[in-house]
Amino acid sequence: MNIIVTGGAGFIGSNFIFHMLEAHPDYRIICLDKLTYAGNLSTLKSVMDKLNFRFVKLDICDRSGVYKLFEEEKPDIIVNFAAESHVDRSIEDPSVFLQTNIIGTSVLMDACRKYGITRYHQVSTDEVYGDLPLDRPDLFFTEETPIHTSSPYSSSKAGADLLVMAYHRTFGLPATISRCSNNYGPYHFPEKLIPLMIANCLNDKPLPVYGEGLNVRDWLYVEDHCKAIDLVIHKGRVGEVYNIGGHNEMRNIDIVKLICKELGKPESLITHVKDRLGHDMRYAIDPTKIHNELGWLPETKFAEGIKKTIKWYLDNREWWEEIISGEYQNYYKKMYEGR
Repeated sequence: MNIIVTGGAGFIGSNFIFHMLEAHPDYRIICLDKLTYAGNLSTLKSVMDKLNFRFVKLDICDRSGVYKLFEEEKPDIIVNFAAESHVDRSIEDPSVFLQTNIIGTSVLMDACRKYGITRYHQVSTDEVYGDLPLDRPDLFFTEETPIHTSSPYSSSKAGADLLVMAYHRTFGLPATISRCSNNYGPYHFPEKLIPLMIANCLNDKPLPVYGEGLNVRDWLYVEDHCKAIDLVIHKGRVGEVYNIGGHNEMRNIDIVKLICKELGKPESLITHVKDRLGHDMRYAIDPTKIHNELGWLPETKFAEGIKKTIKWYLDNREWWEEIISGEYQNYYKKMYEGR
């Protein structure tokens, strides 16, 4: 089985590659990544020399490059993690998000149609559903919840989802979509909430929290997410959407306080900053469908997962310190230029 994983040098994509190489040692995994600011090739250092792994520096919007790769590798399955994913950045410059998240997705699917595959899987987000009110803890996102986006980022992901389903209906593309809640765990790029707070805590820097920090997110440990996608691409029904949630709802302010406590740092480091434009209040996923159909449930409770995550950042300071310094962006050049 040949699987192309796009965006595989990013947070969730790299963890998925590690999972697949361990769970399916007879598979060949091809990682396609443009290595934008959030793609870090050093993350994949431990697997770069494996005979059943290949890394290709490529933009999913590069049609000729993508077609050439399909011709060379003849993939069976495509798992598309490649995306611009930071809400604040999408507010600053929406056009980049439309290009990568929508046009790039269409290029991949056109390649699938041209060369033939057994499954195209689109990794999406619960943010396409908008948000839920804080005073209705009984409400959850299901696969039937209408799309109701709040940011250029979530709109671009929703647009890609709609395009995937249109390709399935119009062209018979064997596609599935998964929509996950907020992931956390090893190799998380330190501009996102949890790794940013850990890094700033360790450096005794201010901990910026939007507004009062009352926004609620459903947190999913990244390894649990990878196991769910593995199930969907092998056993999920074509043409279906599967919600993947962690059953771990937490307020942002409580997470920051918990990180302070775990690291023995004072809460006085917390600094409340002006709230994000269009900031969603609450996300909460109902994963009943994937549980009933595929037997998946999240295995990692937040109290356990956050301890594992903090320990990883303590044990791997060099990885995230290189990112903060910007040095990580020279890794590809240092390792591969002139080869």
